[in-house]
Amino acid sequence: MTGYLIRRFLQAIVVTAIVSLIAFLFVQLFPGGPVRAILGPRASPALIAHFSRVYGFNQPFYVQYGKWVWQLLHGNLGDSIKLNQTVTGLLGNTLPKTIVLVTLGLLVSLIVGIPIGIYQAANRNEFSDHVLTGVALVGYAAPTFLLALLLIEWFAVDVRLFPASVTQTGSALAMLADPQALILPVVSYAFGLYASWSQFMRSSVLENLVQDYVRTAYAKGAGEQRVLLGHVLRNSLVTIVTLVGLSVPTLVSGDLFIEVVFNYNGAGLAFYEAALADDVPTLLGFTLVATVATILGNLLADIGYAILDPRVR
Repeated sequence: MTGYLIRRFLQAIVVTAIVSLIAFLFVQLFPGGPVRAILGPRASPALIAHFSRVYGFNQPFYVQYGKWVWQLLHGNLGDSIKLNQTVTGLLGNTLPKTIVLVTLGLLVSLIVGIPIGIYQAANRNEFSDHVLTGVALVGYAAPTFLLALLLIEWFAVDVRLFPASVTQTGSALAMLADPQALILPVVSYAFGLYASWSQFMRSSVLENLVQDYVRTAYAKGAGEQRVLLGHVLRNSLVTIVTLVGLSVPTLVSGDLFIEVVFNYNGAGLAFYEAALADDVPTLLGFTLVATVATILGNLLADIGYAILDPRVR
């Protein structure tokens, strides 16, 4: 088990280094270069030359990359020239709010999706199974922003039951103090995930129900509930662990469309605004943090595999 985790950790370090190099290289490929993207198309050659000299953009690529990595190793993600603040500070203000949205949406989707997936497998090919599968297909097919807009139209404009946006000031804890305003964005985020959890859980349970250990449990006199919850559930959760691990990056990015539609002041909205403003340091910093979150998600999924399945260990 220890060797397995060490190998995965070393792989994670290598992948992070490669992705950081690729992300930094892509920035250099901006039309006209990163300086032109930052200053805009009307910047004069003299201003571009001065800006490049002040911020080191006139140095060779490997020197710029080395300085950037050195800053990263000291916890410095750079400075947002457009916003006149550090990228670390911007993340510190927006990331907790995104974590609140994603965590609540993830918990709601798991609490609803896993039991429904088990229920569908236990009642496969019945009318209720077909209805729930149809609902899940809607979750798969409907774009997130479309669902968010429909919820705003129905519950914020027509019925006026929930507000169309959350508070724009205060911390993540201040947002939790107004749970009614979080319902629409959380439901919008959770619905698509619910579709994944329920259908993957249904397929995984059906696959495990035909295994020899299930027939042995039934032969020993175990009831259906004991077989499902005591034997099948743990093996079926391996698939869900993988999906949950792969959803960890959304703790950083959130669902960008949901944050834009609800004007939710999280990291996803900040990244979107940075992209519109060609804020290169912010884009680089957010991309790197999202990359690290992706790698950590895969690492957590591998650990979950090892815990749930002794064959992996």
